[in-house]
Amino acid sequence: MRERIPVAVLGATGMVGQWFVRLLSRHPWFELVAVAASERSAGKPYGKAVRWIFPEEVPEGVRELPVVPPEPGIPGKIVFSALPAAVAGQVEEGFARAGYVVSSNARSHRYDPDVPLLVAEVNPDHLELIELQRRNRGWKGFIVTGGNCSTVQLVLALEPLRRRFGVEAVVVTTMQALSGAGFSGVPGNAILDNVLPHIPGEEEKMAREPKKMWGKLTPEGIEETGVRISAHCHRVATRDGHLEAVSVKLSRPAAREEIVEALENFRGLPQELGLPSAPKQPIVVRSEPDRPQPRLDREVGGGMSVVVGRIRPCPVLDWRMEVLGHNTVRGAAGGAILNAELVVAKGLV
Repeated sequence: MRERIPVAVLGATGMVGQWFVRLLSRHPWFELVAVAASERSAGKPYGKAVRWIFPEEVPEGVRELPVVPPEPGIPGKIVFSALPAAVAGQVEEGFARAGYVVSSNARSHRYDPDVPLLVAEVNPDHLELIELQRRNRGWKGFIVTGGNCSTVQLVLALEPLRRRFGVEAVVVTTMQALSGAGFSGVPGNAILDNVLPHIPGEEEKMAREPKKMWGKLTPEGIEETGVRISAHCHRVATRDGHLEAVSVKLSRPAAREEIVEALENFRGLPQELGLPSAPKQPIVVRSEPDRPQPRLDREVGGGMSVVVGRIRPCPVLDWRMEVLGHNTVRGAAGGAILNAELVVAKGLV
C-alpha cells in the first residue's frame, strides 16, 4: 500500500467505536481522518468527548480530531459504522449513496439480499453482491456488513468442518461477555452473582445469519443453506470474550484426528493475501481439558483468532467442542476492518 486510505468511524464514542479508533490508529493501510458521533458529542475534540475504556491514552493522532455529525461530506473513502441499529440503517444508506464504502458492524442491513454478510475467511465470494447492490440501488458506494459477534466465531470455527465433512445441524450454548452489551447494557446488580439466560434477539441472529453466510451465491442474491441451528444465549460476568459450547452433526463420519487437522490447517483468502488484520492462524486448537478460557485465550492472534478446545464425541449429534472468540475484536471492530481490507485487496476501493 503506497498511500494510506483515509477512513472515518461513525459512532466513534461507543464501545465498539473506540475499538475501531484503537485498531485504526496504528493501521498500515488506513488513516483515521474523521470521527463522528451524536449531537451530544459533536464539536468537541474526540479526547474530551469520549469516555475512553482502554488503559493507554487516546491515540495522539485522534485526540484532537473534532467530533462531527454522522453525515455524508466528512473526509474519508471508507466509513466504519458502529452506530446503534436504530439509526444505522438510513445513515449507512446515505453514505453509500454519496459514494462511500461502508463497512458496518450494525445489524440493519445484514439480511438485505444484495448486501454481503461477511466473514472474510468464510465467504469472500459474497463480495460479488456489491455489483448487484449498486445495480439495484443506483449507488456509487456500497455497504458490507459483519455478523453478530457470536455468529462470527461460530461460523469461522465450523467452516473447516463444513468444507471437509459437511454440517447438517448445530446446537450452541453461549456464555457472552458484558462488553457485548455496550456501556449501559447490563446493570451491575443484575449480573453480579448471576447469569442472565436471555439476550434479546441473539438466538434469532445466531439461527439466521449462518444460513446466509454459508449460502450459495446466485445472480439474484444468496440461496441460503438448510443447516439447522438451535441457540441458547446467556450473559455472564466476563469482561471480553464469548465462550460457546457447540455440538455439531456432520454429513459424513470423521475421526477426531481429522477434525483437529481440518481446524489447525484452515486458512482463508485473508491469510493467502497477507491482509494486515488477518491472523496467521485463524483457528487455534487447545488440547488441555480446561481450555479455552476467556481471560487466558481471548487475545490470541491479537483477538482475531478463534480458539477451539475440548473436541470430543457427542452422544446426541456427532462432535462437541468449546469455541472462544474476542467479541469486540474479531466479532466487531476487527472483523469489520478485515472485511474492508479484503474489499481493498479485491480492487473495490
